[in-house]
Amino acid sequence: MAALPLDARNREQLEWLADEVVEAGGEATIWVGELTSAAQERELARSMAEAVAADYRTLIADAEAARLEPPGRRRRTLRRLRRELRRIRSRDYFPPRERELAQQAVEELVALVEEPVG
Repeated sequence: MAALPLDARNREQLEWLADEVVEAGGEATIWVGELTSAAQERELARSMAEAVAADYRTLIADAEAARLEPPGRRRRTLRRLRRELRRIRSRDYFPPRERELAQQAVEELVALVEEPVG
């Protein structure tokens, strides 16, 4: 199952994707659904936030492990983690507390990578 909040960005991206499918000779329809209760809405938001929080926790662990890597490898890991942080944030509609912790872990790794030698 996949769900996205109905906001202007998501709608635009889905419409763009549908246009691409049609231009490629396919068919595309965008459906807008509505949950039937506030409890279902809360549960969906909780579930989406937890999935993103798990990804942030993995990123935090990777950033902590990178602190022990040799400098060249640490720099490559930092580039990967920055991409991963952007990817996670792009689907983070209900930010958990892990969001700030992940950002902080990446910033600390940046400081370590950019630390003057000597």
